[in-house]
Amino acid sequence: MSETTAKLSNGQIVARCLGVIVLMGGLAWASVPFYDWFCRVTGFGGTTQVAEAGSETVLDQTIRVRFDASRARDMPWEFRAMQPHMDIRIGETGLAFYEAYNPTDEPIAGTASFNVAPFETGGYFVKIHCFCFELQVLQPGERVEMPVTFFVDPAILDDPEARGTPAITLSYTFHVTDIPEDYAALATPAPVAN
Repeated sequence: MSETTAKLSNGQIVARCLGVIVLMGGLAWASVPFYDWFCRVTGFGGTTQVAEAGSETVLDQTIRVRFDASRARDMPWEFRAMQPHMDIRIGETGLAFYEAYNPTDEPIAGTASFNVAPFETGGYFVKIHCFCFELQVLQPGERVEMPVTFFVDPAILDDPEARGTPAITLSYTFHVTDIPEDYAALATPAPVAN
């Protein structure tokens, strides 16, 4: 084998290795948005669905929806569900409230992660409006009530794994989030002129 052929072969090997590295990096980068999309579409892992309006079909069959509230270890807020559960008809629009309180002497921002259990019901639990879609900033001593509007899709009765579910638990966990700079500038009082 000539020296030119050996160099060409080494160059090809390097190019192929770089191609594999770029491909693996691209797949790793795309895996998070792809997994998020997959969970939203299928309800996998208790990921809920989102709708603009309530269901057009309301059945006589009821289901219990339980409400759970927790905080990440570093979140200083107090956070609770204002009712432990409600029984609603499948397809009926429900309205529940959670309460958050900032007992500290500084503004704290938070965002909520959520899921439902059992996981197989995630594709049928549909949120119309939810505080989890927005950054929440509580001032020192501020207490707020946060609504969530939802329904259980009647299609749950067509799924052999989900149709016999007696109750669905909606869980939220609040996490500390950095306060955006533009919000901090708005929240800071302007200096008083003499």
